[in-house]
Amino acid sequence: MRTLLNGLLVTFMPQKGWESVRDDSPGLAAVFALHTIPFALIPAICWYIGVTSVGWSVAEETMRLTPESALPMCILFFLAMVFGVAFLGFMVRWMAVSYGTQTDFAHGVALISYTASPFFLAGVLGLFPVLWLDITIGVLVACYCIYLLYRGTPIVMGVPPERGFLYASAVFAVALVSFVALLGATVVLWDFGPSPEYTY
Repeated sequence: MRTLLNGLLVTFMPQKGWESVRDDSPGLAAVFALHTIPFALIPAICWYIGVTSVGWSVAEETMRLTPESALPMCILFFLAMVFGVAFLGFMVRWMAVSYGTQTDFAHGVALISYTASPFFLAGVLGLFPVLWLDITIGVLVACYCIYLLYRGTPIVMGVPPERGFLYASAVFAVALVSFVALLGATVVLWDFGPSPEYTY
C-alpha cells in the first residue's frame, strides 16, 4: 500500500515523497505491480474512452476513432509506458557507478516510475480530447516531471546534489533519445501494424 501512496506523495509533496521512496527500499515486483502498471493504465484507459466515445472537433466536425483501431493502439501505448519505465530504470542502474553510487534495478525503476506519476495522473485528460488544452497541460506536466527527476535523483540514489544534477541530466538525455525513437517506431507501426481508423 505504501508503494502505491509513494507516487501521490512524490507528486504533491516531493521532498517527503522522495525521502519515503529512499527509506522504503521498494522491491521490483511491488513497484511494477502497485505503481507502474496501475498508474500506466490511467492514461491508456482514459484515452481509449476519450477517442472512441467523446472525440475531438476539427472544422466543426467531431472525429472519433473506431473501437477496433483504438484498442490495439491504447494497448501498445500502455506497454510502451511500462517498457519505458523499465528501460530508463535499467539505465539509472547502469549509470550508477559513473556517478559514485551503488544501486539496484528496483531503485532505478522506482525513481523513474515515481517521476512519471504526474504524467500518469494527467492521463485523465484523455477523457476530454481537447487538443490545445491537452498540449498546454501536457507541457506543464512534462516540466514538472523533469523537476521531480532532478529533485529525486540525489535523494533516492544517495549522491551529492552536484552529482545528482549531472546524473539526472544524463537520465533526461536518455529519456529524450528514447522518446524520439518511440516516435519513429510509432510511424513504422502505423504503416505495418495498428493504424487509426476515423469515424464522424
